[in-house]
Amino acid sequence: MLIGLIIIGGEAIMSYKSLPLKKEVKKTIHLVLHAVAVILGSVGIAAAFKNHNESNIPNLYSLHSWLGISIISLYGIQWIYGFTVFFSRGGSTAIRSKSLPWHVLFGILLYILAVGNAALGFLEKLTFLQSSGIARRGPEALLVNFTAVITILYGVFVILSVLSQAPEEDDDSYSAK
Repeated sequence: MLIGLIIIGGEAIMSYKSLPLKKEVKKTIHLVLHAVAVILGSVGIAAAFKNHNESNIPNLYSLHSWLGISIISLYGIQWIYGFTVFFSRGGSTAIRSKSLPWHVLFGILLYILAVGNAALGFLEKLTFLQSSGIARRGPEALLVNFTAVITILYGVFVILSVLSQAPEEDDDSYSAK
């Protein structure tokens, strides 16, 4: 889930604003990377359910799991909407122009929620590890906390890099100037 929604999802967000390619190529890259993110996130959720079922741990008992199901569902809906309206040209020009700011805003909010939920997941994992006997400041705890901090910093970098981008150039731009 971390690789899918956070890393590849972040790359998908940045790719649309940052790559010096034609708009259609950027849209395709953006779409494919988000599809990979949804697939990996879904595989991660399936693995979590499988692990819980095999370990006799109840499913969907924590805020992390509730948010996770909600986020992956909304992420999938966002992908389907984006594919239908922007990529396959299912929406008219008026619908696309009115939807674009909302699509961007909703995408950024979903990404922030995914990063926040990843932090909750690290906290939950750390709590389980500590309740099973690892030291509060032991190497495992430091690894979990360090990974959580890196994940949050990456999420901040993605958001700042997208929000700090200049307006995109016309469709004929092939390379950076």
